This record gives sequence, structure tokens and C-alpha cells, in this order.
Amino acid sequence: MSYIDETMLDVTEYRVLGKLPDPFLFDDGTRVDSREAWTKRRAEIYRSAIELQYGTMPPAPEVFHVEALYVPGRGKRNVYRITAGTKERTVSFRMCLHRPTKEQEQVLDGKKPPVIVDGDLCFEYAMDRAFLDTALNEGIQWALFDRTELANDVQHEGRRKGPLYEVYPEYTFGALGAWAWGYSRCVDALALLGLSDMSCVAFTGHSRGGKTAALAGAIDERAAIVNPNETCAGACGCYRVHMKASYLGREEGRSETLADLLRNFGFWMGPELPAYAEREEELPFDAHFLKAMVAPRTLFVSEAAGDIWANPVGSYLTTEAAGEVFRFLGAEDHLRWYFRPGVHYHHVDDVQMLVNIICMKTRGAKADERFFRLPFGTPEPIRDWVAPKA
Repeated sequence: MSYIDETMLDVTEYRVLGKLPDPFLFDDGTRVDSREAWTKRRAEIYRSAIELQYGTMPPAPEVFHVEALYVPGRGKRNVYRITAGTKERTVSFRMCLHRPTKEQEQVLDGKKPPVIVDGDLCFEYAMDRAFLDTALNEGIQWALFDRTELANDVQHEGRRKGPLYEVYPEYTFGALGAWAWGYSRCVDALALLGLSDMSCVAFTGHSRGGKTAALAGAIDERAAIVNPNETCAGACGCYRVHMKASYLGREEGRSETLADLLRNFGFWMGPELPAYAEREEELPFDAHFLKAMVAPRTLFVSEAAGDIWANPVGSYLTTEAAGEVFRFLGAEDHLRWYFRPGVHYHHVDDVQMLVNIICMKTRGAKADERFFRLPFGTPEPIRDWVAPKA
């Protein structure tokens, strides 16, 4: 694929509904002035960026165990059943751990392999050999699970359909919250199995799976790298930016709005969010709050230049804003973003970039030249605040 250049995406309409709220501003009007204060503010942000957006989250389980179903070892897909929940009720789902061959693991110099956790086993790309080999060839494991075993993903079926809702009926999480819970249970299982480098766990997923990876990574600090891919509204896009554009001269498209998301897939989200449909500028948060919750760990936002529905301009602007938090925490180098030529898909190129970040972290690899290239002219920030002086 050719490199990105700023003429790929012709932005034909661009509307900003309001400035991005200040993540450093406490609810009482005071402002963060230290790293310790940021920790308190991050807990406050949880109420809006997580609970208002996605509902109250299911807790860590009281009951947890892992059963081996098929364990052929290195170079194969090893299958486990994870069972978790309360003492009264549990839910089970499969985790498939693709392990590199002994030869593929030679690049690790005897260390345990890093691991990518991905809930998109229900998507076709998750079984694509080239997709999987992009990581396996660098000695990196894939832990894949089917998030729909925890909560249904059936449009217009209604809210709270699926087994995890029966385990935790008192919580208000939507499907994204249920699926994010699955990422954390996979981390629990990987730690128990002892086959992976638990200091280098990466979360990824595409589209609705990317929303899930962003949510799971914001909450579960065991994820050293968080890579939401082309999430559209509800994670990395910007609620306050509406845009239209044409990609490489093709038919004009528009970005997804909060109203679109709620109309089509309201069951993914929390029950409080619909109050803000058509009044996004009143939201007490935007996507930069969710992104900032990953700091100082590594956040890698991957997008496609032609994925107009995913709001590429809004995604960039909220990533830029979240960068103020990373800079405040001395972790500016831990925020990366990338635009791939093409449209909505989890492409091998996207995995290559994630693998590059993992290899940078574990082996000191050089950063790929494709980071930080925009397919459109650089927009002005839509914020009137900067990070406090630490």
C-alpha cells in the first residue's frame, strides 16, 4: 500500500458542536496540579467516560477457573474454556490461544511471548492466516475469544440479551461492557496459564470490537498496549465533530453521530447516554477522556483514511487532546496514531503497526515510518485548555 498523504481525504463539511471539555478540571471547579491529583481525577472521569457512556460495569468474578479443551502446544491453536461469575451463577466462553512455533519464538531470546487479546473471534478476519501470522512470525501470541458468547450482538433485538446479564442483573452495562469484561477474564486466564509475558499484554479489536478494546483497556490497567481499530462513534471518534468527506474522489460520505449509534445499536451503550442524543455538546466528556484513561500506558489509535463513518478528523482531534494528559504524565511517547489507506476493515497493515509497537517495547525495534501521517490537512485543536505544569 502507498503511504498516506494529506490529499487523500477531501473534507467537504466540518461542524464543531462545542469545545472539548477539560480532563484536568475536577467536578468542583479545581484543577489537577500533580500526578497524584490526576489519579483522583481519573477516578472521577470514570463516572462520565465509562458509566454514563457504557453503564455500570460488571465486577471481577467471585468464581473463576480455566479448563483445557485442546492443547496441541506451540505452533497451534490451543483452546480453553473460561468459567467465571458469582457463587450463584456463572458464564462460560472459549479462549483460543494461538502460540508461535519454536522457530518463531527464537526472536524472543528465551523470554515468554507477548500476547494480543482480541474479542473478535466472531469476525472472519480473526481466522485469516496472514492476519494471524503477522504477529506469530514475530513470536507474539494471539488470545482470541468470541465476545458474543457473553452478550448477544443482534441489531434491534433489544437491550441486555445474553448470559452475562443473568450473572449480574443489578448492573446497567450494555453489550460493550459485557464484552470488555471478557478481555479482563482472558487476562486472568493467561496469567493462570503462565505461557505469556504478562508485562506486554495488548488489547485490540475492530469497529464494535475496537470500541470494546478501548473500553477494556481504559479500565484494565494490566493492558500495557491498547489498540482500538476504526471504532466509529462510541469510543475514538468525537461526538462534538460532524463531518462529510470524499476519499480519493469517491462518493461523499458522512461521519456517524451519537443519534446514529443509539438508533442502530443502542444496546451496546449504557442507559443514560440516550439523554444526550442531538445534544452532544452537553456531554461532560468526549472521546479524549476515554483515551486519556489509558495514560501513561501505551495507546495506539489506528484508523483508515477512507473510513469516513468512523470520523477520522474527530478521532485525530480527540487523540490530540488526550496527548495533553500523556504529556502531563511524562508519557508523550506512549501515544501513537496511524491512518491506513483504504476503508473500514481490520487489515494486515493495522496488525503490522501494532506488532511494531510491541517489538519497540520488548526488543527496542525502530518505529515504523507510517505513524503520525494525516490523510487531510491538520485541523486546529478544538480545546481552550492545556496540561497544567507538573
